[in-house]
Amino acid sequence: MSLSPQDKSLRHLIADTIVATPNRRISFAEYMDLVLYHPQQGYYATGAVNIGSEGDFFTSSHLGHDFGELLAEQFAQIWDILGHPEPFTLVEMGAGQGLVAADVLSHLYRQYPDCFAALDYIIVEKAAGLISKQQQVLTQLNLPGLPLRWCTFDEIPDNSIIGCCFSNELVDAFPVHQVVLEKGKLREVYVTTVTTEVDEIHFGEVTNDSSTPQLNEYFQWMGIDLYSGAYPDGYRTEVNLAALDWMEMIANKLKQGFLLTIDYGYPADRYYLPVRHQGTLKCYYRHRHHDNPYVNVGQQDITTHVNFTALERQGELSGLQTVELTKQGLFLMALGLGDRISALSGLGSHQGQAIAGAQDVIRIMQRRDALHQLIDPTGLGGFAVLVQCKGLSLEKARSLKGLTVPPIV
Repeated sequence: MSLSPQDKSLRHLIADTIVATPNRRISFAEYMDLVLYHPQQGYYATGAVNIGSEGDFFTSSHLGHDFGELLAEQFAQIWDILGHPEPFTLVEMGAGQGLVAADVLSHLYRQYPDCFAALDYIIVEKAAGLISKQQQVLTQLNLPGLPLRWCTFDEIPDNSIIGCCFSNELVDAFPVHQVVLEKGKLREVYVTTVTTEVDEIHFGEVTNDSSTPQLNEYFQWMGIDLYSGAYPDGYRTEVNLAALDWMEMIANKLKQGFLLTIDYGYPADRYYLPVRHQGTLKCYYRHRHHDNPYVNVGQQDITTHVNFTALERQGELSGLQTVELTKQGLFLMALGLGDRISALSGLGSHQGQAIAGAQDVIRIMQRRDALHQLIDPTGLGGFAVLVQCKGLSLEKARSLKGLTVPPIV
């Protein structure tokens, strides 16, 4: 297999990092961080990341404007709940190609001009390549007084945000530690170099004692007894310690308002089922998925499911309250997606077809299909939406429109 120049360059960089360590190995979390986030060569830092219907993967925002517009409906209500603060801060963490931001900003400008006028929209993005794409998309909005800026978490003062922090499919791409049960003992997976042909660098795995006691403590904290006898020898899974640090950091920045985390994953008792003995790690390359993170280095996405129990508990330790864990399908239906489907059904009726041309009918059918994908319980609709809050009573926080019982379509 021939390697791209970027693949070769990043392989050499990772190999140099491994060789420079005393034991000539790095944790899988370190490897994943380099592969995805190295400032010059990582998947997200370069133009290699390819999101969309023809790319490595797609997100809810690629199915039309509805996802962002319905989020905007929720943000407008949050502005009301918080008493119309100025500024009203929205912090989007990991904004992809900027499609959600574009739809949120455009919808608020058109439908909620007072909210838009109070808005301070912040994008926190680690990857230079994605920032460039976001700026290309968002500079084309041509909205007067566009309240938009990019910054790092370090540039946001603690206890300063009144509004909402949110992310869509971000936490699943955080670097994770991989662990494996070997003869009744928890061992960590490390990455090392494998000697092959001259000038060919390949990576392999070794196991050894954990790099941090946090890994064993994590399972105790989750109430998962790996030594109960229910878990087979060779049981392998992941621990996302980076998500805990992320949660604590957001809680420190938020003064009053909400945190919405949208992603795919499970509560801890489902995540760490004995039958899920190979974990949840997946690699995405040109819309195909596989489980080998050591090929297409720097050219593919690597993800794992999210342990939502850990986010809830870390949030509570950091001063947040858990409002609710719901499903994306229910959340979007409550925000008005059902009304949009009903309106399209009317347009697609025989009477509507008499008015619309053939091309219009095709567009209506395509859009209806996209809306159904957003709520499909076996796909995007099955994603979890974790709602947490700070500085509010739970009674007030639970008045979010997205948490009401959605109408049946």
